Amino acid sequence: MNELPQQLANGLILGAMYGLIAIGYTMVYGIVQLINFAHGEIFMVGGFGALSVYLALPTGTSLILALPIMLIGGIAVSVLVGVAAERFAYRPLRGAPRLAPLITAIGLSIALQQAIWKWYPGGNKARVFPQFKGHSFDILGATVQRGDLFVLIAAPACMIALGFFVSKTRSGRAMQATAQDRDTAKLMGINTDRIIVLAFAIGAAFAGVAAVAYGLRTGEVQFRMGFIMGLKAFTAAVLGGIGNIYGAMLGGVVLGVAESLATAYIEEIPGMQQFGGGAWKDVWAFVLLILVLLLRPQGLLGERVADRA
Repeated sequence: MNELPQQLANGLILGAMYGLIAIGYTMVYGIVQLINFAHGEIFMVGGFGALSVYLALPTGTSLILALPIMLIGGIAVSVLVGVAAERFAYRPLRGAPRLAPLITAIGLSIALQQAIWKWYPGGNKARVFPQFKGHSFDILGATVQRGDLFVLIAAPACMIALGFFVSKTRSGRAMQATAQDRDTAKLMGINTDRIIVLAFAIGAAFAGVAAVAYGLRTGEVQFRMGFIMGLKAFTAAVLGGIGNIYGAMLGGVVLGVAESLATAYIEEIPGMQQFGGGAWKDVWAFVLLILVLLLRPQGLLGERVADRA
């Protein structure tokens, strides 16, 4: 029990990253009913974009000074790839059977992985990502590294900004209308193509933020990192209620905390020693998903945010 505050902190940090990525899945699905399985790779290219910006800065630049520029670079690359994916891969298939864009998303995911592996210098192996050096912080009995503070600050800030945007701005209300009924929204004069692009861009921007947080926490980026993180984020979106932006963040936090607690404590249960440790963390994440879908198929929050407008 002495480790409980630390495990909760680890889960919250991990869950915040899952939630930031999950918002991209849930926003796109809420508007065009598309599961963008390439979103994990949009997260991945954002990490490489941030790293490229850092490597382009003068040697010895302080990470505190470099971080805002890295964040802008990571977001810019993620948004560019996300918007290009919508324009050239998904928009031509908007009227096609649902299986067509799903297969396209999987193909795009593989293509982005291979592009980084083939053409990014040293992209075929893990690249070192800068990390903060120095003292950690003791918060309510848990040790939090300086780099982890970034996601603990960035995730709530992003959620507050997104909530304000969706509920208070004209584009946000247009997004809600498009999610409710795209054809009617178009008849009311809303440029639904622009709204769909905006949803892809916002989701990609959040993925770019999560990529920087991931690099600061793990100290590396690699071309495969988007697959498992994207899969976990999709799980978080389903847990919270696919199409619900607040549910996506809640699902991410629940998933991260459950994964952290299961990794630490399952092996303490008599007869379950072989199911504990880090090797089983992914298994317990999907066990949680199955349980939620069995007990509450619509997810923890269920309804889409657009349905409340």
